[in-house]
Amino acid sequence: MSEKSLLLGQTLDFVTSPFEAPPEQAARIRRRGAVMIEGGQIAAVGEADTLRRDHPEAAITDYGEDLICAGFVDAHVHYPQTGIIASWGKRLIDWLNSYTFPEEMRFHDAEYAAEIARLYLDLTRAHGVTTMASYCTIHPESVTAFFSEAQRRGQRVVAGKTCMDRNAPEGLRDTPKSAYDDSKALIETWHGVDRLSYAITPRFSPTSTPDQLQALGALWGEYPDCLMQTHLSEQTDEIDWVKGLFPDARDYLDTYEAYGLLGTNGLYGHAIHLEPREKDRLKEVGAGLVHCPTSNTFIGSGLFDMGGLTASGHRVGLATDTGGGSSFSMLRTMAAAYEIAHLRHNSLHAAQLMWLATVGSARALHMEDRIGNLKPGLEADIVVLDLASTPDIAQRAARAETTWEALFPTIMMGDDRAIRAVWIDGKNAL
Repeated sequence: MSEKSLLLGQTLDFVTSPFEAPPEQAARIRRRGAVMIEGGQIAAVGEADTLRRDHPEAAITDYGEDLICAGFVDAHVHYPQTGIIASWGKRLIDWLNSYTFPEEMRFHDAEYAAEIARLYLDLTRAHGVTTMASYCTIHPESVTAFFSEAQRRGQRVVAGKTCMDRNAPEGLRDTPKSAYDDSKALIETWHGVDRLSYAITPRFSPTSTPDQLQALGALWGEYPDCLMQTHLSEQTDEIDWVKGLFPDARDYLDTYEAYGLLGTNGLYGHAIHLEPREKDRLKEVGAGLVHCPTSNTFIGSGLFDMGGLTASGHRVGLATDTGGGSSFSMLRTMAAAYEIAHLRHNSLHAAQLMWLATVGSARALHMEDRIGNLKPGLEADIVVLDLASTPDIAQRAARAETTWEALFPTIMMGDDRAIRAVWIDGKNAL
């Protein structure tokens, strides 16, 4: 019989999407709630007194007034860019050439890749991130390092070898054949092992020839249960570049669609400057769109249309986009999402922000049946938030009349000090 752990505190779970129902009805807060963990899964969520009475044998951890919720899910990151986060730059292409590509060249070294994988997973755990979808580099060693470290921690992650065969430096280019062969070998080795999932990963159309995109589309056809992650319509000059490289394409999305890289399990980062046809096709296939707000402001990309895309029924997740994004924190990322939405005359409720960082991102990854919510049967990846972690947050929270009002200052001003505890795979990990 496995040991039972009972976490006590305020609990937050979702009964439906706060973009489809009034936020305070879509989300449920128990002021004195409890979460029962058994065998790495959430066994029960309910009132503290009830679960304590029904399970007297459980080991109790009482978090008082802290808020217990699902672990944060970061739907688009580049773990190899950990060391260059918050580097000064101008536009996307300048940033890639000045910082990203030189750093990624180092990942042919398996020991260096393992060192950064450990560092990245330590840093993100401290910020309450329990699952992420990461781009690696063109080197298979970078994928092996990331999966190996996540496996050691019992962590659910998604990752894939980044594929590029043009418009990148010597030493960071593969070929259509090696991209296909390396990716296939990595899928066969890692996909579905423990809590690991593979994502076929063309970086974006400007760095892949049509032959490489076609090869990766064929690979996805062989392994349709894999995710496919890439970038889409991040900056206007990037879109102009794509038009020059693919003169026969109807739009940016068509450079993927024409080669079999548009589908339900597709994950498209940024998606800021979308054409009407692109929106329609992405919605039609049920693809995931990932909002990267700190990256979009840091690199000057534009303002994601959260209101319009969610209202039309798109799957939308949230991401830090390390290291184009300027923070490892999903709290900071939620704050930036709030600010960007405000610039588009859309005020996001705290419930909507928390949804994006948990269930929304899990849905974008097609993993909502495993992670992203406090729900019996889901995996026990949990974060506990201290809603009075600093004096400035505490004084504001003390005036709050509701838990939502108490939570919002932590979303806007919180950092790793707000992370009271992190549970991964049912174990206290922080």
